[in-house]
Amino acid sequence: MRQVQFDPMTLRVRATGQSAVSCFVTCFGIVAFYPPITRLAIDYYNNSHYYFNSLNQWSQAMTPQIPGYLVVFESAVRPFVAAVALMLIWTGAFRMEGPAPSRYLTAGALSVTLVGWLAIAQYVGSENMYFAATDTAVPTLLLGLTIPLMIAAAGLWLSGAIARLVSAIPLRWLVAAQVYRIGGGIFLVLWADGRLPWQFALPAGIGDVATGVLAVVVAARLAQNAAGARSAVYAWCLFGIADLVVAVTMGAMTSPGRPHLLAFEAPNLLITSYPLVMIPTFAVPLALMLHGLVLWRLRREPASNSRLAAA
Repeated sequence: MRQVQFDPMTLRVRATGQSAVSCFVTCFGIVAFYPPITRLAIDYYNNSHYYFNSLNQWSQAMTPQIPGYLVVFESAVRPFVAAVALMLIWTGAFRMEGPAPSRYLTAGALSVTLVGWLAIAQYVGSENMYFAATDTAVPTLLLGLTIPLMIAAAGLWLSGAIARLVSAIPLRWLVAAQVYRIGGGIFLVLWADGRLPWQFALPAGIGDVATGVLAVVVAARLAQNAAGARSAVYAWCLFGIADLVVAVTMGAMTSPGRPHLLAFEAPNLLITSYPLVMIPTFAVPLALMLHGLVLWRLRREPASNSRLAAA
């Protein structure tokens, strides 16, 4: 009888290559299908609302005034956030195991996906496709928030290459990356300038600044392998997620649309207008992804291994 010998290295290369291909296909699907899905939702929105009359109701002609400092701020913060995300991707690629072509293919696919997502979010936002000025408007902004999250979760679940890359990123870096949340202080500036309702600006702004500052503190404890660092990461992560949930909820409740229940005298028009709309359609989903990856890592790694991974 003829015996068949298996080469473990060959099998490993093939498996890694297949994972990389599945990663690339998943990422390509984001760029290919995200625009038509979003466009379909926006078309539905444009055909599902009506103009309000003068009986103390909103008009389609109402547009917010965009302060110049907001444009400068967002133009500076956006590339910084994208650079942080790209740094995490390539750090994982350099540290993960496997052949270099496969690792770089995975990182390249994720990088193209990230840049494509940013470009799509900027295009849709700059065209004011998410802008809502009537209380019967469909909250299509939620699509810009939830679709990237669902695709990211599917990619992590289906692609072993993505999972290995994420597992190779130092845990403290995943935590420290959310230092950009300090930029949420712009909500407080806009509230003080009379451009945002306090019901949204105060919890969103204070929560974001606190999360960004605590990210540095918690990451430092991880780097020092301090006692209780793992529990601190859990607490910080849950706090950061709660902050985002409250911000999204209050944003919906203070903006024109069907969930509009607060701030009728001065509604939150800026949050669905460019450039501030880039926060709920890019910065917030990215923050939720990072929180999810941290919790995923904590659940997969025992406490002893987490200290090693943090280094």
